[in-house]
Amino acid sequence: MPAYRVLLTDYAWNDLDIEREILAEIDAELIVAEQQDVASLQKLAAPVDAIMTNWAKVPEAVIAAAANCKIVARLGIGLDNIDVAYCTAHQIPVTNVPDYCLIEVAEHALAQLLSLARKIAFYHYETQNGRYQLQAGPVLRRLEGQTLGIIGLGNIGRKLAGKALGLDLQVVAYSRSRKDPPPGVSFVELDELLAISDYVSLHTPLTPETRHLMNAERFARMKPSAYLINTARGGLIDHAALAKALDAGQLAGAALDVQDPEPPDLSQAPYNDPRVLVAPHAAFVSVESLENLRSRVARQVAVRLTGSIPEHVVNGVL
Repeated sequence: MPAYRVLLTDYAWNDLDIEREILAEIDAELIVAEQQDVASLQKLAAPVDAIMTNWAKVPEAVIAAAANCKIVARLGIGLDNIDVAYCTAHQIPVTNVPDYCLIEVAEHALAQLLSLARKIAFYHYETQNGRYQLQAGPVLRRLEGQTLGIIGLGNIGRKLAGKALGLDLQVVAYSRSRKDPPPGVSFVELDELLAISDYVSLHTPLTPETRHLMNAERFARMKPSAYLINTARGGLIDHAALAKALDAGQLAGAALDVQDPEPPDLSQAPYNDPRVLVAPHAAFVSVESLENLRSRVARQVAVRLTGSIPEHVVNGVL
């Protein structure tokens, strides 16, 4: 009999060697869910001492089923898939890795911006279909001197701002906290940001207040020549409204790494629009970021189960 049991609801990598090696140090067995519906997770959760989750929903019903649960550990940054309020009420610490994949997501957002600016995907598609004609492409503008508007100036937004400033972009930001703007970044109100930005990049958490932050009203405030970039959460965008805004010429295009739902129906707008770049939630991935994430979360669980305080407890119960 193992000393502990740990439920892993889901994962997005090829093996679990890192997790199993670290948990084996405390004689913990890893139980891996094959189905992510609530009923399946409830059944698996009953005997466990800890829950690790990547993207799967971990509602009250699943946590309550794990009567001995001592920690819920998020393999990532955002916590919208975990019932944190229930955990707090029952003195169960919730952890995350707040500095995970900051570099990767900022790099991905910048790559999307550059591809939109220089029409890389468009020209690749054209040449792959036998058309090698510069004049068939859209108008290209010099990137230097254009304005990037960052919505949400947290850790990732700040990383992106630094990289964009290195390309001599003008950078403005909207942040409710307005805390310590980096040198070269100006805070503006959201409506002003949408009105003046050539590129708008989303870096805010998904909450009830930010769901469909980008909606029909806000698309109407953007420049017809502007582009929207999302590497944060799919629910920040009303995708039906985005499709209509593109049809109406209210913005020039978009780059979407995250969708709502995932996977989306790629045969439908806005995903089938040639002005929209779509990636399968890939911004967070690198060899380095995944190794760091997996080892730190497994260590958080091991530390908690052996009676110590893990890093990055987000709900203040320890």
